[in-house]
Amino acid sequence: MSKDQKQNKESKAKSMFASFAIPVLVVVGVCIYIFILGNPANFQGNDKNNSPANVLGIIYKGGFIVPILISLVLMSITFSIERFLTIAKASGKGSAQAFVHKVQSHLSGGNIEAALKECDIQQGSVANVVKSALIKYKEMEGVAELNRDQKVLAIQKEIEESVSLELPMLEKNLVIIATMASVSTLIALLGTVLGMIRAFSALAQAGAPDSVALASGISEALINTALGIANSAIAIIMYNVFTTSIDKITYTIDEAGFSITQTYASAHR
Repeated sequence: MSKDQKQNKESKAKSMFASFAIPVLVVVGVCIYIFILGNPANFQGNDKNNSPANVLGIIYKGGFIVPILISLVLMSITFSIERFLTIAKASGKGSAQAFVHKVQSHLSGGNIEAALKECDIQQGSVANVVKSALIKYKEMEGVAELNRDQKVLAIQKEIEESVSLELPMLEKNLVIIATMASVSTLIALLGTVLGMIRAFSALAQAGAPDSVALASGISEALINTALGIANSAIAIIMYNVFTTSIDKITYTIDEAGFSITQTYASAHR
């Protein structure tokens, strides 16, 4: 299987993961709301219509927006774990900076085979790009039809093509985490508005206001707000962590690519 075919297969697998995970997590969120939060034991007198007896019952009283928010929380956690594992794998088995320095040292000594072995040991996205560049580097050594500048351009092109295959894999599904940050807040706001509508409806009743309905409406508003803000905070933090990690990998790849092309240009003056 070629490298392009392998990358396409992994990309399709990750797309299928997202398509499969989202509906499953929605179902799980609804089940948590109905069977765990809605357990009669969480309410006084084992009756859902009564006041909550614990925190789970209080959350259940947040209304039908709660299972949606729970599903979004589960999505943030699931895709954060998936991205963490993917980026950890892409970073390789050891220090990327140490790996680049080893490759530079081997190339300076003219030992391309040792540099290729370092790529096999390191693995990950940085090693994949460097290995592609080294293979092209070795190939250019035996090409007499091209001048030095053309060979350097060929190596640079190989690096760019390898990067274009690796980076989308790192950034895949990050858009879902970013979406959680904004959507959670908006859905929480919707739940808050609905809860306040219920609260003001209780106040607007003729005669004595319905204190139970008033408290229920305010509780619904605050619970939805808390869930939405918490999930939004998680999504924003994880998104920034992952983008920072990807930037580090990208910088390392750029450093390695520049080093390889400069080494070749210097060795063939």
